[in-house]
Amino acid sequence: MDTITRRRFLTASGVVAAGALAAGATAYALPDVLNFRTDEPGGRILVLVTLYGGNDGLNTVIPYADPAYAANRPSLAYRADQVLPLNDSLALNPALKGLHGLFGDGRLAIVQGVGYPRPDRSHFRSMDIWQTASPERPDTTGWVGRWLDATGGDPRSAVSFEPVLPPLLAGAHSAGATVPGGTLALPAGMTTDILAGLGSASAGDTPEQARAAACFADLVRVRDLVAETVPDDDEESDAEQPATGTGGQAPALDRQLALVTRCIEAGAATRVYSVSLGGFDLHADEKGAQEAILTSLDGPLTAFAQRMADRDVVMAVYSEFGRRVRANASDGTDHGTASPVLLFGSGIRGGLYGTAPSLTDLDDGDLHHTTDFRDVYATLLADVLGADPEPLLGGWGGRLTFS
Repeated sequence: MDTITRRRFLTASGVVAAGALAAGATAYALPDVLNFRTDEPGGRILVLVTLYGGNDGLNTVIPYADPAYAANRPSLAYRADQVLPLNDSLALNPALKGLHGLFGDGRLAIVQGVGYPRPDRSHFRSMDIWQTASPERPDTTGWVGRWLDATGGDPRSAVSFEPVLPPLLAGAHSAGATVPGGTLALPAGMTTDILAGLGSASAGDTPEQARAAACFADLVRVRDLVAETVPDDDEESDAEQPATGTGGQAPALDRQLALVTRCIEAGAATRVYSVSLGGFDLHADEKGAQEAILTSLDGPLTAFAQRMADRDVVMAVYSEFGRRVRANASDGTDHGTASPVLLFGSGIRGGLYGTAPSLTDLDDGDLHHTTDFRDVYATLLADVLGADPEPLLGGWGGRLTFS
């Protein structure tokens, strides 16, 4: 097979992003992480949960007592008797019963109005800004990747259970590890034997042909890594084995957190874990759809929090932006700006932090952010990872205050 045909196959098959780009130096099997140890004393562990698609913060942490809320969202607004109150003005979405319980126990911190200056409403650009912590100019490194660079850490110090390494974990000189936890779908008729044959070098190959063949060899390796990631029936109960994702997508959140739990309880020296949940881009018929997806968030987060209650683990939950204040004509919401960040775990004092954005003093229909996301990152870097945040965040000196 010539080089061009190989390239065309890689592009058309849809496995490049889910396979070849996940392979190489940063792709590991689950046992590699489970057995990861260092001579350094153990530190606090950070688990980052990315909500892809732009979660509607106003229907997550709901300003139910503000008349402007119902006025802007006639069909989307929740009544006071439908929500889970946090105080006399704010409440959680009715799907978040577990997190509401954590808040009542003083274990869930809700940071309000988190965003950045001059917000971008593109999913890709805004997520890039959040993951690189660089709102002023494009950056090629993630804020956790820069932490890895500074510590000279093993790639397994920061692990993602997604098919492709997120920019969050990419440094200038190092990168985190990807442990693919989903499945890798190949085109119809493409067997592992054929794939392995395509990955075999041939005499007389040009360097370009050899590189193309190596991509196929990488795909075989990623298939093996995925198979090794699946927990053994003898090691985990049925409750700890949720269904995986398909087609190279990240597996369900409960599956990802089950793998994080397994690594933490095995004593892995990993300091940062990255997991994700998608599907939040709800431009139409949002109310029921968001409740359903928040239910799929609430259960795994609550179970993880309870399981990790006696461990030195902190979890942070964020999305690339919130939604516009006013509902659109399709009973959905369009791309907006600020949104809450959720924090819980060891050393986190529950409560409401920051200032809820005004629903009437708007920026062209959008919320003004009241907390800079770099304040959140600086706090996590300093208090959880024990790092000096300023050089990692471009000299940023802000910090959250839990009081």
